[in-house]
Amino acid sequence: MNTIKTNIIPSHPQFYWTAPEQPKELDLNNICIWAATGFFLDDSTFYSQYKYCKPGHVHTFDEHGALLNIIPWFEWNYSPRDITLNQATDEFEFLFEDIIANEVGERKVILPLSGGLDSRTQAAALWRLNKNVHTYSYAFVGGHDETEYGKRIAQVCGFPFEDWKVHSGYLWSCIEQLAHINCCYSEFTHPRQMAFVDRYAELGEVFNLGHWGDVLFDDMGVPDDLPFEKQVDVVLKKIVKKGGMELGSALWQSWGLTGDFREYLTERIKKLLADIDIHNSANARIRAFKSLYWAPRWTAVNLSIFESVRPITVPYFDNRMCRFICTVPEKHLAKRQIQIEYLKRRAPELARIPWQQHRPFNLYTYTWDKPPYNITYRGISKLKRMLNRTPLIQRNWELQFVGDDNEKHLTDYLFENPAFANWVPRGVVERFYKNFQQEQVFFSHPMSMLLTLSVASKQQAYFFG
Repeated sequence: MNTIKTNIIPSHPQFYWTAPEQPKELDLNNICIWAATGFFLDDSTFYSQYKYCKPGHVHTFDEHGALLNIIPWFEWNYSPRDITLNQATDEFEFLFEDIIANEVGERKVILPLSGGLDSRTQAAALWRLNKNVHTYSYAFVGGHDETEYGKRIAQVCGFPFEDWKVHSGYLWSCIEQLAHINCCYSEFTHPRQMAFVDRYAELGEVFNLGHWGDVLFDDMGVPDDLPFEKQVDVVLKKIVKKGGMELGSALWQSWGLTGDFREYLTERIKKLLADIDIHNSANARIRAFKSLYWAPRWTAVNLSIFESVRPITVPYFDNRMCRFICTVPEKHLAKRQIQIEYLKRRAPELARIPWQQHRPFNLYTYTWDKPPYNITYRGISKLKRMLNRTPLIQRNWELQFVGDDNEKHLTDYLFENPAFANWVPRGVVERFYKNFQQEQVFFSHPMSMLLTLSVASKQQAYFFG
């Protein structure tokens, strides 16, 4: 017998065949969900017989590779202890620094930096534990200069720093490579890190990535006593992208699937959410849902880009961190309090650097980000935008889909790929392409998903052969 024991939040996806001898069948129902949300739910993939190994489970197979059983070894829960914020920060400090020390050792670390809190907490820990760290940040050409925060963090810590720009149209030179790396399980315009895949190796020996800290160490923005049906609505709103329901419904109808797509997706969400045995906190239950389904099937997918170059470490994915979160009262997790207190305690210099989400305020003054204290800054920012006649690039799809050259590449994939035409009727593609030209923001996600599906149709022999 053979067993696969998955982590609570796996960073490395593992798959298995349920009936390898049978002809492959596209899982059209779940492809519609993938199109609407940007990721596959639960254990689904492009094919009905090809399954993802569930997080926190032991999968047992016989000597021929046939699945015998799947047994959970961990279940998300909410078991809060009677501890203070100070005690919770003490425990986080020890756990977080112990995880990072064990993961990176004395190797030279590659640390992406941003203006948020997750990478800043990593910088604070590494500043104390390793110091052999090379950092970088990137920003859109023509966009807000996010690199200024990373640069200041690196300067305080004495880390070497790289300042990179995401240029228009970079995707088309690496899209096939990206498809081989992430196997089309996630769309192609979000992983900006692909623009620099050839530069990482020279920076260090191991990545230390801060993904999922913002989910584990914050509330979900709902009352803890929110009724179950309302929780379902919140989850749907969080996971379905703009234009996603329209695309999922259009594919559902064009493929002649039974029933209504919205109802099907809602029932799927309702069942998965009900299976999470947390009844004393809506925030904890929604966080558990995101950690079970969103983190491994969307966030972790593009970790493979980093891993294609160097090994990765993801401290917030660690099993011990997930267990710890289940025991911390929601009142301490809310509003990022633990990470903020940790930074004030361990690296006051980093805490004084502005928090991008609340700029120009820092971790000591961010509560002032409200009228009348922020009126002057917001007024100046608005005036600058009015005086700047060049539109500010805010989203990666603007650099990949807008402009004549980008349009030529995009339409080639959408309309000149015979394999894709066998999967999606041309009329559906034409309709969404026309919608995108008229309402780019709302229909950018459908464009991304149709592009990804086109590449997947070309690469299916590689992925599933």
